[in-house]
Amino acid sequence: MKKYLFINLLFLCCISLQSQVIVSSNQPNKTQKLLQKRGYGMFIHFGVNTFTFDEWSDGTTPVEKYNPTELDCDQWARVASEAGFRYILLTTKHHDGFCLWNSKYTDYDVASSPVKTDVVAALSRSCKKYGIKFAIYYSLWDRHEKCYNDPNPQLYIDYMKNQLTELLTNYGDIAELWLDGGWVAPVSRWGIDQLYSLTKKLQPKCAFGVNHTIVYEEGKGNKVMPDEMIKDNAYYFQYFPSDFRLWDPMIASKFDKKQYLHNGKSYYLPFEHTICLSKQWSWFQKSMPRPLREIDELEELFYWCTDNGNTLLLDVPPAYTGRIFEHEANQVISLGKRLGLKQGKPLPRNGKFISTNMKTLASSETNKNEAWRAVDGAMQTRWESADTLAQLIINLNPAEKFNKLSIFEYQDRKSGTDPRDYISVIRTNRIQEYNIDIWINDKWQTIYHSDESMDDCKVIRFPKKYSTCKIRLNVLKAIAPPSIFEFNVICNNK
Repeated sequence: MKKYLFINLLFLCCISLQSQVIVSSNQPNKTQKLLQKRGYGMFIHFGVNTFTFDEWSDGTTPVEKYNPTELDCDQWARVASEAGFRYILLTTKHHDGFCLWNSKYTDYDVASSPVKTDVVAALSRSCKKYGIKFAIYYSLWDRHEKCYNDPNPQLYIDYMKNQLTELLTNYGDIAELWLDGGWVAPVSRWGIDQLYSLTKKLQPKCAFGVNHTIVYEEGKGNKVMPDEMIKDNAYYFQYFPSDFRLWDPMIASKFDKKQYLHNGKSYYLPFEHTICLSKQWSWFQKSMPRPLREIDELEELFYWCTDNGNTLLLDVPPAYTGRIFEHEANQVISLGKRLGLKQGKPLPRNGKFISTNMKTLASSETNKNEAWRAVDGAMQTRWESADTLAQLIINLNPAEKFNKLSIFEYQDRKSGTDPRDYISVIRTNRIQEYNIDIWINDKWQTIYHSDESMDDCKVIRFPKKYSTCKIRLNVLKAIAPPSIFEFNVICNNK
């Protein structure tokens, strides 16, 4: 009997070591290290919404609407490889419940549609062909499946377990499972512990994450914004167990911390960012090509989001044809070339930030948007002037030189004109003309002038390095009180 007990214990220990089930630690485990090493992935939203141009649909869209006439998963993977992405994360089932694989547990899937290609299988093969990892998104919220509304939550949990078993056993290695939609019901509704155990049993190296992971108080749903997560062991898991934190499309602080609490124990959790390629913040592709984020903004967001042990997913959604728009493919490939991304090589880093948390002074400010918020390392906080003509002065260490600025200006936002698309926004700059000045020989000297808007992110690269005790943004013309998310002064040695 002792012999069999020893063998069973040894077997369980081996399974635990192999699966990397999260345990209390202040260091990343093997699964988390693999996630951090991947670092940069392509997020693909594709499904029945692609053909109705909705962001979300309610599960009643006829399955016949799904009809890609040129479905080409190989193109998706080729673009991802050429752009330097290390993995693709596919939306296998969004909140509408439509499945991109042949699931025997529903008839709301590709097998019942005009185009019966198992997209999960096709993309998994293409990822293997191009040497990049494959990952999956799956919505907890299902607006089509009848048992979702059953008073007994275990019926729907079992439905999810059946579908996840299909996804985790029939399509090769799965690098990551990204769960979404949990906010529509209590945490206890989802059986996260059961889904986590199933995932680790079937895919030991798969990283498991749930959107809106962290809350202020244990057992309560008051979620913490990512840029507030700057203290270790101050906040709690909402969804336990998880291997990484999520909150799309928010951006973590430059001082992002990794230690979070559950039942009195501390756990290491990196953060995975998710942002849209679209300038208008749409996830699913629309009927007509939309404007894209500029390369400068994408580059600065790449550096920010892949810093400090965190990762970035950039959403590049295919069109209703089943192919990625060529101009979008060109944009991400151009970004990869500018960054110098190469498979097997470490991800590139930005230069040294010498302005973060330095003393600031503004000509005016509103009560909640003080000047120091422009250099606090957080993308959801901002300085806002009380006047249209404004100055922001940042003290610097004169011993530290700089040759680059990146400025994220707050922009006024309004919803798009399509009532079905209530997520996308149109952004408008406030600042129209400005100087960048430095304090030299007891007076201000202008080193940059522009009479054009800053767009989504203004990057200024200088041909030489400057040193000064203070730098000034001097706004000369604006259509509303200027406001800045982050004013970054950087020394770049590349």
